[in-house]
Amino acid sequence: MKKLRNFGIAAHIDAGKTTTSERILFYTGVNRKIGEVHDGAATMDYMAQEQERGITIQSAAISATWKGYDLNLIDTPGHVDFTMEVERSMRVVDGLVSVFCAVGGVEPQSETVWNQAVKYRVPRIAYVNKMDRSGADFDEVVKAMDDMLDAHPVKMQVPCGSEDAFYGFIDVVDGKAYKFVDKEFEEMPRPAEYEDEYQACHDTLLEKVAEVDEALMEKYFSDPSTITVEEIKRAVRKGCIDMAFTPVFCGSSYKNKGVHFMLDAIVDYLPSPLDLPVIKGTNPYDENETIEVVHDVNKPVAALAFKLINDQYLGQLVFTRVFQGVIKPGMQLLNANRDKKERVGRIFKMKAEKHIEIEEAVAGDIVAVIGVKEAKTGDTYCDEEHPVLLESITVPPPVIQLKVAPKEKKDQQKMGEALHKLASEDPSFTAKYDEELNETVIAGMGELHLEIMVDRLKREFKVECEIGEPSVSYRETFLEEQDIEYKYAKQSGGKGQFAHIKMIMSPNPAKGYEFENTVKGGHIPGEFIPSVDKGIQKTLEKGVLAGFPVVDVKINLYDGSFHPVDSSDFAFQTCASMGFKEGFMKGHPVLLEPVMKVEIITPDDYMGDIIGNLNKRRGRIEQQGPHTHRKGITVIKALCPLAGMFGYSNDLRTISSGRASYSMEFAQYEQLNAATQEEVLKKLAAKKAAEAAK
Repeated sequence: MKKLRNFGIAAHIDAGKTTTSERILFYTGVNRKIGEVHDGAATMDYMAQEQERGITIQSAAISATWKGYDLNLIDTPGHVDFTMEVERSMRVVDGLVSVFCAVGGVEPQSETVWNQAVKYRVPRIAYVNKMDRSGADFDEVVKAMDDMLDAHPVKMQVPCGSEDAFYGFIDVVDGKAYKFVDKEFEEMPRPAEYEDEYQACHDTLLEKVAEVDEALMEKYFSDPSTITVEEIKRAVRKGCIDMAFTPVFCGSSYKNKGVHFMLDAIVDYLPSPLDLPVIKGTNPYDENETIEVVHDVNKPVAALAFKLINDQYLGQLVFTRVFQGVIKPGMQLLNANRDKKERVGRIFKMKAEKHIEIEEAVAGDIVAVIGVKEAKTGDTYCDEEHPVLLESITVPPPVIQLKVAPKEKKDQQKMGEALHKLASEDPSFTAKYDEELNETVIAGMGELHLEIMVDRLKREFKVECEIGEPSVSYRETFLEEQDIEYKYAKQSGGKGQFAHIKMIMSPNPAKGYEFENTVKGGHIPGEFIPSVDKGIQKTLEKGVLAGFPVVDVKINLYDGSFHPVDSSDFAFQTCASMGFKEGFMKGHPVLLEPVMKVEIITPDDYMGDIIGNLNKRRGRIEQQGPHTHRKGITVIKALCPLAGMFGYSNDLRTISSGRASYSMEFAQYEQLNAATQEEVLKKLAAKKAAEAAK
């Protein structure tokens, strides 16, 4: 396990992640030829949609070897619509190669990915790619990493030459210089013009390693020249794993420059599973009991399902990270999240779309498992005699929705099954059938996200679809506390229905739904308390004001009564639902809209027009200023309602003659003002009336 590296590659879109991954596969012998993104032939981007668009959509996993080390590489998407793919990858990798464009530097999605890695405490090395491009500036990117990411970057290489004259580098650790020749490299004398820069970088590196290693601290103060190359490497590894600093490397993946050394850095500096701290889990039957999970093959199984894929030949593949123990085919495991036992069928190592069957998966492995049918993203599989629940994966809420219908009525069931499979693969994508309107609504993280899903429906599942206009996925809540008493009594011959509840409904900002039972003296029997909770939760899902989910509610059920014959689970569910609806409408109901964090990078000339256009879209400028290392470029950061961002890419292209770029991600839900809410509700009512009239 010491010679195992589970690592991800992540960055902003177009920084060169997939090209870098393809070079890794070529140099590690997985591929005999290099797959190119622009040719649609990248091994990691094997979906048709990825090949056509030249972007990564799904995080792909692949196994390789380098200098006697086993590598499990996960290439993640850079587009913000697929941020869920990055999130789940961070949960299972031990280290990360963060790729930066030498021209673009620290871009919006680089920041998002970096923050996700910080959240999961994933050690990183940085690789500054595209060093041969016009405008490339290694020093500025390193400075931006320090200023914008607080990365504490340390240069491990001094690049020789710049832009199209980039020809090699000096290794700051051992002082050797290398030049690139074809797809390989060879040693050269240290260029005199870079000697001062090398000495300065070497001194800085010695200072940094002395800070993380006491033995080296003594050597540093007495005689720095006695510190050996091996000692420096050992200390850099420690500093990287402890996240005290970030080692930075450079290259041009497309031109095959620097990838060998980045591979060396992965094995030298990124952690093996054994280097990581103990993972804390909980007992699924007692959340107060903490259980330690360690990378040990001799302990009971603990594994996390982090991704599901429906393979046309093998069925459902559950991508799993084994944290403890050994998994073998035929073994029965407990799904701790669902309290269900399942039997493992077959186990595969992944080679992107190819799979190699193996006889066992041990602690530290990332594999695909067949046979566990109940698995969902974030579920823990463990030994049934030693149950443990690992920390799950955060799923962001969908913010945009789309009506979708099959062209042929006979395809309705087929479409339903396909959507169910897609939703099981991607938890940030949802699909629900609205019985009242007799329509299917899909929801996701952005326009591109839904466009890809509809495309997959057509290609993979052979369902031709008609789609409506994209619309905003609002939320509902109320602002004023209500004390509600509601009695439900129905007599229709024979046994009747009776339930009576008293509850306080309070707004619960940013805390979700909470249910509290303070009923005394058995006024409502214990068996009917969950019925009240269930009735309210069903109503929350369907909404009250306009059919959107209700959020941020606290319920205190404090009294009520029952009938020994006529009371039932159904009666209390119905009573709770009707009582909640009444209280909700009295409590000043409001709509909440998704607001997006927007970042625009534009030449200065277009700044005024872009800000004017954002104001028309109800955008609020949060920050604007010059780009950290690109002259004549302004960065605008704003918050803008998603409702105002439809079609924005076309507008921005027109305003800036195609020279500005933007990214956006979900920030928060905010209350609509009264006038806009009334307008939205009128439109929704007209839409429902039109649908009903069809």
